[in-house]
Amino acid sequence: MIDARALALQARLAERGIEIEPREMDASTHTAQQAADALGCGVAAIVKSLLFEADGEPLLVLASGPNRVDTALLGALLGTPVTMADAKRVKAVTGSSIGGVPPLGHPEPLPTIMDETLLALPVVWAAAASATTVFPIDPQRLADLTDATVARVS
Repeated sequence: MIDARALALQARLAERGIEIEPREMDASTHTAQQAADALGCGVAAIVKSLLFEADGEPLLVLASGPNRVDTALLGALLGTPVTMADAKRVKAVTGSSIGGVPPLGHPEPLPTIMDETLLALPVVWAAAASATTVFPIDPQRLADLTDATVARVS
């Protein structure tokens, strides 16, 4: 049975003409490595949806699983300091808890930066609003749907 949060995400996206196929995993996909292990894929194919703040405003960064986001690099790209959002802010802005934040379908559109290394893959896997659900997506489609700025993030 698929988590109700993933089904709600699927319905919200369908209203916008975006079809996803959430998959419920038997094990937690809270971390990129756990998700890769559960899916049997490389950790690079896991999309980490991470919320930061740039000049007090939310900024979503979609990073490849093994890559650690360099806030100084992001700050230089944006021309303002960038800091990681805390768990309370993540939930308030995205509607999801850390480990289950999807890359799209949030209550409000978010400015998004996407890790350029994700585009080298044929398919990537992202959280579907819970720590045990994921969905596959073409990385270029993800960039297009999120209107992401594609850049180096690590």
